[in-house]
Amino acid sequence: MFSKDWRMSRGRGTKKRLPPDKLDTPESFDDVVLEEVKQLFSKVRLYSAPPGTEWCLPDPSVALCDRPWSHPPLQVLKNSLNAVKNQLSDKDLAVWHQHTCSTNRAGTVTSHLRETANAELCTQAWAKFYEIQGTFKLLSETALQNGELNSVHLCEAPGAFISALNHFLQTSRLYCDWTWVANTLNPYHEANGRSCTIADDRLIAHTLPWWFFGSDNTGDIMLQKHLLELQVFVGNMRSVDLVTADGSFDCQGDPGEQESLVAPLQYCETVCALLLLAPGGCFVLKMFTLFEHSSICLLYLLVCCFRLVHVFKPATSKSGNSEVYVVCLDFKTKDDVRPLLSKLIRNYGPDMVSTAALFPKSCIPNSFLKQHEEICAFFHMLQINTIQENLHLFTSMTAEQRKHLDQLRECAAQFYVQRFQVQFLPRKRWVCRGGSMAWGKPCQRKQMGSFNQRKEMQFKEWRQRLVHGPYQAWIEEHFQEGHHFVLTGPVAECDLNAWFSHVGATLPKVRSSAFCDQELLDLLNDALEERTLVLKEQPLAKNTPACRSCSSKSSSPASILSEICNHPNVASCAVMVGNPSWQDIPLPGNKLQLQFCPGPSYPETCVSTLHDGDPLHQHKLLSSVFSALRGLSEGSALVVPLCSALTRFTASLVLALHLCFQSIGFRCPVCGPPVVLLCVGFSSVPQINTILQEVLDQMRKLESDRQLLQFAPMEELIRGSLAHFLSNLNNTVLRQQLHLLLPLQQKR
Repeated sequence: MFSKDWRMSRGRGTKKRLPPDKLDTPESFDDVVLEEVKQLFSKVRLYSAPPGTEWCLPDPSVALCDRPWSHPPLQVLKNSLNAVKNQLSDKDLAVWHQHTCSTNRAGTVTSHLRETANAELCTQAWAKFYEIQGTFKLLSETALQNGELNSVHLCEAPGAFISALNHFLQTSRLYCDWTWVANTLNPYHEANGRSCTIADDRLIAHTLPWWFFGSDNTGDIMLQKHLLELQVFVGNMRSVDLVTADGSFDCQGDPGEQESLVAPLQYCETVCALLLLAPGGCFVLKMFTLFEHSSICLLYLLVCCFRLVHVFKPATSKSGNSEVYVVCLDFKTKDDVRPLLSKLIRNYGPDMVSTAALFPKSCIPNSFLKQHEEICAFFHMLQINTIQENLHLFTSMTAEQRKHLDQLRECAAQFYVQRFQVQFLPRKRWVCRGGSMAWGKPCQRKQMGSFNQRKEMQFKEWRQRLVHGPYQAWIEEHFQEGHHFVLTGPVAECDLNAWFSHVGATLPKVRSSAFCDQELLDLLNDALEERTLVLKEQPLAKNTPACRSCSSKSSSPASILSEICNHPNVASCAVMVGNPSWQDIPLPGNKLQLQFCPGPSYPETCVSTLHDGDPLHQHKLLSSVFSALRGLSEGSALVVPLCSALTRFTASLVLALHLCFQSIGFRCPVCGPPVVLLCVGFSSVPQINTILQEVLDQMRKLESDRQLLQFAPMEELIRGSLAHFLSNLNNTVLRQQLHLLLPLQQKR
């Protein structure tokens, strides 16, 4: 609940702000500049039925029955736009992006907001939503009168719409209880690929209880079961007053078909909104071009369900892209849409519109089609004009043109703040009170080179991509002798009562990880998939050639155990590595008592893209560690073999060990598993034994299609030294495995 005493803070974070009398105002710019900026903030069109007519939903019986159809006037616009876009195919993406950022009239708004408004998670998405809210007043009078606002945010990562709405509520003196729920593809779920997952977890990491990821923990809102589960998840809300949907996919591989590629997601977002919204509620949906039958039918559905539907291009959305927001105000009663909604829910999923159109073309009124054509033509013209201007300025920009653009950019920033009355918000009133600062996970892959170059690279083998990327030298120097990262412990503060298990669908492969360089994982997965093909063609080529450099620099079993032997006060060590070369090793002084325990076995080279995500392997590993811990004496050591620690499950186990030992290091042995943990200085923690026993019991009871994904809180796994230790370990393993697999690919 927001306090009614919202005085502005003059504490930290204000030093960059200028006093009002020192700030330029939009009126201080010349009329030409000011008029162009006003046009920038006026890119909006409204659907409106002709006087005396009403647009009504078709009978549900005809929905999803007809084949996909096209509307020729809109296909002409599509072809025209793609022809202009094709002129960008030979442009280096990084260079072109830098150029279009410099010509973007609203390009300085976000930096201006960071300095003057102290906005949390102030990205372009933040600025777009604040602009949408300021333009359309999304908060219904009913919600404000009741003193309660409930919002649901779909495909929301990293969370800028939430932080922008919080900023608006906190600075607008709207006294109400605000409850929010968000959904997105889970950035921590190992089966989620990077092409459609946002890796930025700065807000998510601090607000996990408010995020809905569904029963399989993926967060995929295109699954029917998740649609129904989300309805239960928000069941405590008296009503849902606002739904936002900011979803998209990475369409860099086929930008000309972006609209069709994203259409299934937009349908699912819309059905979800119609299911959740209360009468009078509002819906904000991101769309792109609106040329295909999927968009025509979806827009018609929305104009029949809401009293006002606008298509809006925020000034803070780059003018050269196809992005628009459909802003739907004042949801009508569910009674009219309920029969159709039931059918849409039954057919809900990623294939909802792949084989059939939502409505037959004959059911779409000509008056609506005519308006839709005009709206499409309006935004088509704006986008083409921007691209052509950018192409012209790319080759030649005069000093006068640069000066004019700079004036426009400065005026637009001032105009934005004045028009939407953006005020300063102290950090203590952010969504994350202490600041949105989680451990920095590896960012998503940045697209480099021109479109033509990227298309060409898609068809090259992983080794060729490696040669042209930034990782080749790093992989060839994968082993740095003497470089060891040690996790010192035990952990001082960790609430074991907060530990609980996450169960989800069985992992098909480990596509992503919160604990490694994602590009390395992608390369290794590609290498392992190609190795699988090699083994099918050459069944005898199972052995991986040894690397002399690895053999000479990697740790031998004797050196690893000698290292433990040299630790003071360590009299005994349990070794979970069953490789024969680890047995009967003569140690100096023979003062270390060795005990070999059963443990999982590993090949020296990774053989599967499942890595450490195999449920059978996880159960064997956990049961072996649990058994070993129960037999350890105070101050003793433990050697734990791993293939990697990419999954939340293995990370949870490492954290459990971190609670029990004074120090944990890792080594990559010359033989045996890819990596071993050296855990030294055992101290019994009975509650850890209880937790591990409960996890093992739970794993035994799971059905074959279910998997225990983690048992320690994500907040504990991604903060502090543990996250850096895991990243260091995994990156070392990934580099070594890629290095060992390189000769195999060279011989093909």
